[in-house]
Amino acid sequence: MGLADPSVSENLISRGLIAFVNGCVWAKIFHLYYLAAQIEVHMNESTEHLASQLSELTTLLLQKRNAAGYWEGRLSSSALGVAVAIAALHFHDAAENASEISSGLTWLDAHVNTDGGFGDSPASVSNVSTSLLCYAAVKVCNPQANLLPKIGGYLRSQHIDVHSEQLIPAILDFYQTDRTFSVPILTMCALCGVPGKEAFDSIPQLPFELSLLPRNFYRMLNLSVVSYAIPALVAVGIAIFRFKQRKNPLMRLVREASVNRSLALLRKIQPESGGYLEAIPLTAFVCLCLIGSGYRKLDVVRDGMNFLKRTQREDGSWPIDIDLSTWVTTLAVKAVKNIPEVLTTTDRQQLTGHLLGIQNKQVHPFNGTQPGGWGWTSYPGSVPDGDDTPGTILALLALNPENPEPVRKPVVAACNWLLQLQNNDGGFPTFSRGWGKLPFDQSCSDLSGHAVLALAKATQAFGDSLSRKQHSGIKKAWVKALIYLKKQQHPTGYWLPLWFGNQHTSDHTNPVYGTARVTAYLNETLNTGFGKEYEVILKLMIGQGCKFLASVQNEDGSWGGAKGVPGSIEETSLAVTALVRNGFQAECASGINWLTAKLKSDGLVASPIGLYFASLWYDEEMYPLTACLECLATINDL
Repeated sequence: MGLADPSVSENLISRGLIAFVNGCVWAKIFHLYYLAAQIEVHMNESTEHLASQLSELTTLLLQKRNAAGYWEGRLSSSALGVAVAIAALHFHDAAENASEISSGLTWLDAHVNTDGGFGDSPASVSNVSTSLLCYAAVKVCNPQANLLPKIGGYLRSQHIDVHSEQLIPAILDFYQTDRTFSVPILTMCALCGVPGKEAFDSIPQLPFELSLLPRNFYRMLNLSVVSYAIPALVAVGIAIFRFKQRKNPLMRLVREASVNRSLALLRKIQPESGGYLEAIPLTAFVCLCLIGSGYRKLDVVRDGMNFLKRTQREDGSWPIDIDLSTWVTTLAVKAVKNIPEVLTTTDRQQLTGHLLGIQNKQVHPFNGTQPGGWGWTSYPGSVPDGDDTPGTILALLALNPENPEPVRKPVVAACNWLLQLQNNDGGFPTFSRGWGKLPFDQSCSDLSGHAVLALAKATQAFGDSLSRKQHSGIKKAWVKALIYLKKQQHPTGYWLPLWFGNQHTSDHTNPVYGTARVTAYLNETLNTGFGKEYEVILKLMIGQGCKFLASVQNEDGSWGGAKGVPGSIEETSLAVTALVRNGFQAECASGINWLTAKLKSDGLVASPIGLYFASLWYDEEMYPLTACLECLATINDL
């Protein structure tokens, strides 16, 4: 047979086709193996990179502890804090305080924004309130400073004329019914001659005499300042009274008779440190107003001024508060609680001892709160609150997982404190039950979510040692809080936080932060006895929260305060932490990729995400570190 034989040709063609097909199959198989190998290499590289980042951030976290073994953090410097502090120092004794005033002015000059204004933190956009206070401080401390016309130019661009009393309604309109910040701002400006002391006639009188009534009446007085601003209510109110034209003779007599007793109250609630709430602006406002009213020699002023001088930083600046050591310590513990052997037995004992040592064990002199809670710092001016208390409960349980008995009594006392704080609507406020007029005294979602988790974890740890009445009381409060959270969840799935915001959202709220925090709290609550019993409603809320977070992720993989808002390490880390336990692998992967690139290009840059007083922004160096570490540790734990 030759090649021309048809049977031979067909056979050859058939064999060729088979060989070709086999070749394609093997090629495909080889390609699939190649792809699988590449994916495995990529996954190994990702795992190795994750482990490397986790190790680096853990090492950094441990390095940031102080000599006593806990974390103090570092709050951003505050132009507002600097302005009020140097003004107080000037009025107290300009010659004696010349060095502190000069270094404060130098810091302001070095940190003015390009538009001539000042924001609350060096990373904040300019705003009228802070810029106006800086203008007043510079004018009174150094009227020839080159900085003065720069700030004046910014204020004019915002339609604020520092020579006209029209600035008074402008500031009042901005803060609306909340006088916590607007009236002290205007009072300092008037004392500094902006526009002049005649402006006192247009500044609303703060009813300082009401502070003398029993504490139980405070919540019924409908005061125009928040509960924790009583020192400002008194000192600023007295200053306005001294300078304001008195039209009502009866009120003049009442207020005159109340001055000395109000001053005695200020002394009574002043902590050993001299700083009210350990806050620089609040303490400086109090001292400034008392000095301006003729009370320079009071012990309150002496100790307050010493506090201001002691807390000035080497660069001439001040933060808004000394530190948030309790808060950042509990965040640090939460970030590493699931990473084995990060904290040694000695570390855990040291941290436990520190936290137990700063629990409030008496009726607090500032606001009369009962024993059992924790405030935001270990300094004596700290006041127990509804976020640090559940945070510390959870930290103590995490530090003592094998044998929680040594912390049982303090934790149960803290749970009882939370039950006393809970509002009738089921939610938890920050400092005081029943103060509902102003936002910072109302129940809020992020604190309520935190309390829900803390109460559930504590009950799981110590349920056997609780009486039937105690257990029933905690469960009743827990269910009320859960119902509150369900009511507060927006139809689109988000929750709004209270003490955190975003400067780039239209209304400065931060639904991403609030939703991520509450969702993460509820995720952990699922693993408790209460969580299993109410699993259906918890999963419903979690699912809605996750859908919202996924819907507002930016195209680059990050999260900001809302859709389209530039991403931050804090918000992106918290969003991934909330989502990763509920699927959403693609969203989490792109979020992690963004975080990796961000850390590589910019490092752990902190964002102005915190809020203080009515609307005062700050950033804290521990926030991006603890948020990112918690995120990576959560992923590693899955």
